[in-house]
Amino acid sequence: MDIRKITDRYNVSPQINPEDAPAIKAAGITTVICNRPDAEVPPSHQSDAMREAVEAAGLRFEVLPITHQTMTPDRVAQQAALVDASEGPVLAYCASGTRCSILWALSQAGKQSSDAILSAVAQAGYDLGALRPTLDAAAAAQR
Repeated sequence: MDIRKITDRYNVSPQINPEDAPAIKAAGITTVICNRPDAEVPPSHQSDAMREAVEAAGLRFEVLPITHQTMTPDRVAQQAALVDASEGPVLAYCASGTRCSILWALSQAGKQSSDAILSAVAQAGYDLGALRPTLDAAAAAQR
């Protein structure tokens, strides 16, 4: 398990395993968001199996599968709403953590500077520099 902190409330990770759930809870996480479509993983790691393990550990589990084609403004807003609704820190996971990082970055456009957003994800090990024009455009559209 490789939990990477973006903010005090938002963490990302590559694919987790069902047996990781107790350690995720011990790390202080209260909500787990699965951003990985079931078609990408074997049955043992699909959302139903992960939900069972995560909820058995006493955590909230949400599913918002994301692909490049489905990463829309509505989906970004849905992810942000799931984070806002959490009673504590969130762990969002996908194949590598990149999609989860992009979702967070896009949700912050116009709320934080592009430099601050890109710095936060870079500290977690994700280089999203190519996203800067999109972040800048989204921030400008909100003015």
